[in-house]
Amino acid sequence: MKHLVEVEKGREGTNKTPSVGPAYRSAFAKDGFPPPIPGLDSCWDIFRLAVEKYPNSQMLGRRQIVDGKAGEYTWQSYKDVYDIVMKLGTSIRSLGIKKGGRCGIYGANCPEWIMSMEACNAHGIYCVPLYDTLGAGAVEFILCHAEVEIAFVEEKKIGELLKTLPASAKFLKTIVSFDKVKPEQREEVEKHGLAIYEWDDFLLVGGDKQYDLPVKEKDDICTIMYTSGTTGDPKGVLISNRSIISVIAGLKLLLESVNEEVGVGDVYMSYLPLAHIFDRVVEEIFIYHGASIGFWRGDVKGLVEDMGVLKPTIFCAVPRVLDRIYSGLQAKISAGGFLKKALFGIGYNYKKGNIFKGAKHQDAGFVFDKLVFSKVKGGLGGRVRVILSGAAPLAKHVEEFMRVVTCAHVLQGYGLTETCAATMVSLPNDISMLGTVGPPVPNIDVRLESVPEMGYDALGTTPRGEICIRGESIFSGYYKRDDLTQEVLVDGWFHTGDVGEWQPNGSMKIIDRKKNIFKLSQGEYVAVENLENIYGNLPEIDSIWVYGNSFESFLIAVINPNRQAIENWAQSNGISGDFEALCGNPKVKEYILGQISSFAKEKKLKGFEVIKAVHLDPEPFDIERDLLTPTYKKKRPQLLKYYQDVINGLYQSNK
Repeated sequence: MKHLVEVEKGREGTNKTPSVGPAYRSAFAKDGFPPPIPGLDSCWDIFRLAVEKYPNSQMLGRRQIVDGKAGEYTWQSYKDVYDIVMKLGTSIRSLGIKKGGRCGIYGANCPEWIMSMEACNAHGIYCVPLYDTLGAGAVEFILCHAEVEIAFVEEKKIGELLKTLPASAKFLKTIVSFDKVKPEQREEVEKHGLAIYEWDDFLLVGGDKQYDLPVKEKDDICTIMYTSGTTGDPKGVLISNRSIISVIAGLKLLLESVNEEVGVGDVYMSYLPLAHIFDRVVEEIFIYHGASIGFWRGDVKGLVEDMGVLKPTIFCAVPRVLDRIYSGLQAKISAGGFLKKALFGIGYNYKKGNIFKGAKHQDAGFVFDKLVFSKVKGGLGGRVRVILSGAAPLAKHVEEFMRVVTCAHVLQGYGLTETCAATMVSLPNDISMLGTVGPPVPNIDVRLESVPEMGYDALGTTPRGEICIRGESIFSGYYKRDDLTQEVLVDGWFHTGDVGEWQPNGSMKIIDRKKNIFKLSQGEYVAVENLENIYGNLPEIDSIWVYGNSFESFLIAVINPNRQAIENWAQSNGISGDFEALCGNPKVKEYILGQISSFAKEKKLKGFEVIKAVHLDPEPFDIERDLLTPTYKKKRPQLLKYYQDVINGLYQSNK
């Protein structure tokens, strides 16, 4: 396969073990994985070396708020940040916290988040991010489970943290605000015997004390990152220095191989949570290259405006963000006059045609990039050259649209917290990788393992199976959960639980999830994620949750319909009412079911895979109602609980 080299043969299964396909690695690593970078033994070295090389480069920027209005970005240089980090480290050490201690960080991305993290890295203290989107129950669980002694907190999150007292006070002794502390909060904290500091005051706590930085080994843990499981308590993923520096070496080789290196002049918009591995790894790469990181103001509505001021060169996103941009652009196109619409349509089809013939995106648009698409590029700040989507699958029609209109490379990546994010990523200017997550990053091996109960064969003519990963970037285990570690780490191979399919060009397509399988009453197995991915391609559907169980013979679904598609259809069919009313209208449901049915035929789905009844919810699935994880994966048990009455109704009325 193009883009891959085989490093191990596949093997047939036995009574006890399923068959496995060959192990492959990136063709960029055909002569071996990239050698270790000299002097880079820990996450602290990433920052330390950048400060030595680029002391005066702009490192961290935020918008100044003057008279309630956000102005330009103001910047701190690498040297400025280093000086604050050294003071922070001294203050932490003066409290008696040493190498191997635990430090929590809780809040939206901001310069103080990075500084707190780097202070942990300097002294070999485990950095334990707390999710901005986790409720108090999970925050309390992590503080106690990880035995966190000190927590750095965004000012508006102090209240959430206080809800974990007195339980968390067993280990937690000090709280540091990223900014100010209210008198009543101080009173509450001191009542429980803890100390709380404002940021500026804490920087002075260490005084003139001097502490030598401890020696940090590659295999030392640098962070415990808790993953928001779709079921049960969060799991603490132990990530070592080796994992992160291995990923940096792999991505450095990959970017050099496709002529897209990150450089000092690059600018990154930091808004995806630093508590997730995706953003953490990207920011480590920017720091390694002495590039600049600008922070958003923390409000989704202001993100595009922040980008207009920051003018980033690389933009990372989760599909939910790109879906929003896509819907916004579609609405603008529809609202434009006849001429504008026609010009956009001609430009779009011309450029798309050239891209599909193999033209590079920068050569495919001819005059239309300037005439039509420059406005889209301008909306993202005007300088974005790479858009990277991760954390969940990006719909094919959205990816294709973005590739045409943004005048940037649009790449889709795949990775898990346990694989330190970067595992596979599609390559620039290769349209055959549309809808895939590309080939492996050149620091890991990948193979498929058959899943016989789901009919996936890793040795078949189209190899399909559970994706397994091996390499130095793999996590060191789940904290205090050896049982769970042994389930997923077998003979050095991490079992992801995701089902993939190798494409002829060496890229991987994610097609299913191993555990999301259930039986209908007639004994047929249904791979539900695969069906959701298929039905999700319908333009009338923004999001879909498919449900069935072993007591029922047919599938039903709860759908977030596409507002524009539904309103357009209703208008052309003489049906009135607002979006909410349309979602409850039987004729609209009938129309959606008809679309599903003909689409299922077109995709040659089996009879039992066709959805027989739907509920249309105008309100998108969200984190606030606990229906999605912070990375926008569906929480199936919670969806079932939330929509239980709807489901009962659908089954009763369709028998």
